[in-house]
Amino acid sequence: MLAGILAVVVLAGVWFVALRSVPVSVNGQELSVRIGTPLETFLADNDYFGATPGRLMSVGGNVIDERGGNPCAVVRDGQELTADEIAATTMGDGDTYTVSNGTDAVEPYTEEEVTIPPAVQKERGGAVQYVKQWGQAGHKTVLHGERSGETADAEGAVPATDMIIGSINLKPEGGPYVALTFDDGPSRYTPDILAILADRGVHATFFCLGNQVASNQSEAKAIVDGGHEIASHTQSHQNLPTLERDSLRSEISTAFDNIEQATGVRTQMIRAPYGAFTEQEWGRAGDIVGCNVLWNVDTHDWERPGAQAIADTVLNNVRNGSIVLMHDGGGNREQTVEALPLIIDGLHDRGYQIVTVGELIELDGRIPQAVVGNAVSMPEDAALPA
Repeated sequence: MLAGILAVVVLAGVWFVALRSVPVSVNGQELSVRIGTPLETFLADNDYFGATPGRLMSVGGNVIDERGGNPCAVVRDGQELTADEIAATTMGDGDTYTVSNGTDAVEPYTEEEVTIPPAVQKERGGAVQYVKQWGQAGHKTVLHGERSGETADAEGAVPATDMIIGSINLKPEGGPYVALTFDDGPSRYTPDILAILADRGVHATFFCLGNQVASNQSEAKAIVDGGHEIASHTQSHQNLPTLERDSLRSEISTAFDNIEQATGVRTQMIRAPYGAFTEQEWGRAGDIVGCNVLWNVDTHDWERPGAQAIADTVLNNVRNGSIVLMHDGGGNREQTVEALPLIIDGLHDRGYQIVTVGELIELDGRIPQAVVGNAVSMPEDAALPA
């Protein structure tokens, strides 16, 4: 009997404590509230003490609902509460609250992690182009608004690092030096050109077409056996900027493969047909190309202006570090063959040393050694532009 009475007394005490009212202060007004009342309920029951609600904003910063934001702002005992804290707070004895106009809120949204590909910046005006800085991908969080359907970038994005293509004209010390180059071979004119070069003890660079190498393997091998430099003029002389990514890469890599199969030399040096190798091509194939080599002196030998005119074009325009463009394929090259001794003798008379493009690059000293050695590889943490 006594135990039962005690239990009733205890329950009554608990009931009293749980339901008792306590004083609180709201905006300087003394009020009474049942202890443990959820603050959020108390505010709603009192119409947020006249506070004007904030706006509901889209993730893109547009107003969805003029009164759809946080209904009020609350400071408890000098500490401003967040919306989540307001929802989790129960009221206690002697609490002091300041209730003011509500703040704007952002609509519900989902998050998506997005990779930011690097762009390509290409320097202008140089005859030798190469990767000066590899690109690195960035990343950002994209917010997708559930009510508005808008998307917006969240703060804290990590920007991409752009791929930078260096472009320089060579200025070797200790010169003057010059490089003679031949495009579009090998062909039936290549043996005559090789004989002239051998007779005068100089070496040149041959930018060969992959399909020509495949059908003239002995001539391609003779280029390498003669101590000359063999490089690529792509597989079939297409205008590279017009190709899709996979076709571009095939046009480059197939030529490299054919040259290696015929000569045992794996090159990464190309001369893009028409000199056309834009930011787009570097972004799509920069990981398989060591350098793109243009020219400083164009003989226009393909126009067949006469052997002397071809030679005069070279001798009147050459300077230290020049790369001279000629052809040993792609048409009738008899005038080029006839002009070659005049060019070599004239250059020697002017004190020029004739070297390959690779040697000219190495003598300049500003381009990474990996380019000279056909050993360029993209770092694991680098990324090509999309």
